[in-house]
Amino acid sequence: MALDFLLKQKILTITADGDLRGYDNQEQIDALTQSMEKSGKLIFEGDNLKNWDSCIAAAFYQIILQARERNIEVNTQNLPHDMQNLITLALTVDRKPKANEGKKWGFLENLGESGLQIFDGIKKSWDFLGDTVKSLGRFFTGRAVMRSVDFEFALADCGYKAVGIVSLVSFMVGLILAFVGALQLKMFGAQIYIASLVAIGMTRIMGAIMAGIIMAGRTGASYAATIGTMQVNEEVDALKTMGLPVTDFLVLPRMLSLIITMPFLTMWADIMGMIGGATVAILMLDISAPQYWIYSLKAFQLANFLVGIFHGFMYGIIISCCGCYYGINCGRNADSVGWATTKAVVSSIVIMIVATGILTSILEALGI
Repeated sequence: MALDFLLKQKILTITADGDLRGYDNQEQIDALTQSMEKSGKLIFEGDNLKNWDSCIAAAFYQIILQARERNIEVNTQNLPHDMQNLITLALTVDRKPKANEGKKWGFLENLGESGLQIFDGIKKSWDFLGDTVKSLGRFFTGRAVMRSVDFEFALADCGYKAVGIVSLVSFMVGLILAFVGALQLKMFGAQIYIASLVAIGMTRIMGAIMAGIIMAGRTGASYAATIGTMQVNEEVDALKTMGLPVTDFLVLPRMLSLIITMPFLTMWADIMGMIGGATVAILMLDISAPQYWIYSLKAFQLANFLVGIFHGFMYGIIISCCGCYYGINCGRNADSVGWATTKAVVSSIVIMIVATGILTSILEALGI
């Protein structure tokens, strides 16, 4: 193995070639550091470097830190690409405490800090969405780094394992809709139209909303907590160090599984809601079962059903994006995991409601 350096015309050139695995020559590093005192530029040459490991990468990292402290220009373009990524990752980690920590600011400073935080959040969200879209593109072209076992596990978790809670809540929502409708329809002797009310309400929007809220609290929170814990344990950093796209490995299987299962959970929520309405109508309002289901089928429209399914599809995208985003951007302590989980659930529900209002306005304008 060979690691040489040459100082010429204030340009310090470090040449690495051969096999540099297990490098531990601290005396040479010290000599390099002393040579930097007379240099103004540092160039790494590694075109002939055949084998290397984290030891030589750590040595180069130490040298670059010393160069930065002396305001020396550093050029690492001729190093192996993977080593460049590893050194860049190490240099981007901020290990210094915040300069303004504990300092009391005035109104304008706080306002500016809030604005910067909002801008930073928008930038992170935009970058995450861009990476996710690229990951989906790699998936459809067969180039995504995604394990089938991760996808199958996520599919089971937000699939049949979620049917129980979705069934219970949707049944109760349908039951409540029937009770509320009966209070008014009784005044006109039109209790039979409870069947139409529940059928339209559940298939058009309520089934999708209830399934979305349940999955936001159940699965979206799980995504944020799982990935957030991986962030705390530095497992996400390990994936980046190994050169694996985080969105492919962590986000893609969770997003695909939720996008696939949400329409089916929405359909199941519609069915359970109508069964809940039938329970009230048949047992408490003396409406026969054939009558209830006849009026339910009359009120059922394919357009309403497809609108509900489309809402479920959109909710799957929103919930998975929010859960994975806050998990990946989680802090480095246990409290941050709780914060990420809370933000994921709240953001999912708020964005779902806002998206519902926007979609309802668009569909109404289109006459759907």
